Amino acid sequence: MALALFDLDETLISADSDFVWGEYAVENNLVDATTHQRQNKRFYEDYKRGQLDIDAYMRFSCGILARHDSDTLLRHRQRFIEQRIQPLLLPRAFELIEQHKQRGDVLVIITATIEFITQPIAELLGIENLIAPVPERKNGRYTGELSGIPSFGAGKVKRLEAWLASKDLSMRDSHFYSDSINDVALLAIVDHPVAVDPDPKLAAIAETNQWQIISLRS
Repeated sequence: MALALFDLDETLISADSDFVWGEYAVENNLVDATTHQRQNKRFYEDYKRGQLDIDAYMRFSCGILARHDSDTLLRHRQRFIEQRIQPLLLPRAFELIEQHKQRGDVLVIITATIEFITQPIAELLGIENLIAPVPERKNGRYTGELSGIPSFGAGKVKRLEAWLASKDLSMRDSHFYSDSINDVALLAIVDHPVAVDPDPKLAAIAETNQWQIISLRS
C-alpha cells in the first residue's frame, strides 16, 4: 500500500481553518475581540512568510479551548463546521482523494492546525487518518497547553515517522500534497512531492526541483 499525505489548509480546503476559527471565535464572543483578532492576523502573516513561532502559536491556538467547557466548545465547533468550513470544501479535492482511495492507498491528513478543529474536517473529507497537534486535557477540560510535538515544519516529519512506526508502514511510493513553504521538509523526503496552489516561495522551490504543481481550485 502506498502513502498519500495531504496538508489541509489552503490545500484540501480553500482557506486556513485555524484562522477562520479565530475569526469565528471573535464574532461569537469566545475571546477578547480586539486582542485576539490582532494576534490571529499576526500569526497568520508569520505563517505565510514561513516565520511562524510554532510554540507561541500553539499556546495561542490552544488558549481558546481553555476558556470554555466542553459542551460550549462542541456546540460552537458544530456551528463553525456548518457555517464556515463546508463552503470551503473543494470538489477537485474530493476527486483527488477518491483517486487515491481507488488505488488502495493509505490516506493521511497531516496539519499544523489543532486536532479539535481538524478532526471533523477530516471526517467531512472522508479521510480517517489525521496527524495534528493535540491540545492537552486534564479533568475533562483543555489546559491551554499542547500535548506532544506539533506537526509543523520538521515536526511533521517527526510525527509522521512515529505514526508510520506505530502502523508498521513505510514511505514507499509516498505522495505529499501541500500549498505551503512550511512543508518543504516533508515534501523533500516523499517519492512524489506535489505543490497544490502553492504560495510564491513554494512555487519557486517546486519549479527548481521539478516537483509537480497542480490546482484544486475552480
